[in-house]
Amino acid sequence: MKIVVLLKMVPDVVEELEVAADGKSLDAEFLRMILSERDSHALEEGLLLKERHGGTLMVVAPEAPEVDDALYTALAKGADRAVKIPLSTPHSSRASAAQLGKGLPAVPDLLPADLILTGCQAIDDLDGMTAPLLAHDWKLPYLGLVTSISVNADGKTACVTKEYSGGTHGEFEVPLPAVLGVQAAEQPPRYVPVSKVRAAMKTGMIETVELQESGAVPSVEILAMAKPEDAEHAEMLEGSPEQLADKISEILTAHGVV
Repeated sequence: MKIVVLLKMVPDVVEELEVAADGKSLDAEFLRMILSERDSHALEEGLLLKERHGGTLMVVAPEAPEVDDALYTALAKGADRAVKIPLSTPHSSRASAAQLGKGLPAVPDLLPADLILTGCQAIDDLDGMTAPLLAHDWKLPYLGLVTSISVNADGKTACVTKEYSGGTHGEFEVPLPAVLGVQAAEQPPRYVPVSKVRAAMKTGMIETVELQESGAVPSVEILAMAKPEDAEHAEMLEGSPEQLADKISEILTAHGVV
């Protein structure tokens, strides 16, 4: 089995984020980047599948600050190959998907793969557009919000569990190859000791692959960015359900909502 896991770095929201002087981007001076949480789960699910079925697991990530640490950690956890790809517009999910969709098939020995896994969303891609756009470009089936993957004995299909709102789940039989957006792995992402990561830095290798220019790609122009402001406009409503309903109706009417 051949598995490719797509990773990306995102801002660490534990840190205080500041807007840069241009008013259109984050200040990178003190910005800390970490691996997207959902991508960590996609990697864990890929490692579990490799342990069950054998084969190879490759991780691919756009170039970003501290991405080398994430790729070496993936190698220390059990990935067989790590590839770093510079993108011309790494902050646009749609543009990144367009570049990866056209460029990844040209990377030697990367595709085709039985499974392409990635996180179902990220803090800078809440709509989770990257994976479905890639699946569309590659004409492969896609399923998101995945919580478990079981490859059938024939190696041609997989039984995939998808989570819905309200805690319900659905099971799907998906033909392979396929692109899957992972919400949560079947177990928490494994811990790897720092010593093992350092060993991977000495013995492992991160490949840097330049994608060929594929013409214009879709992009989104950021006009302005600002931190949320405390407006102090909150109003606590009290009363019976009937009184609250009347007050809410009055407020919505006053603001032209209804």
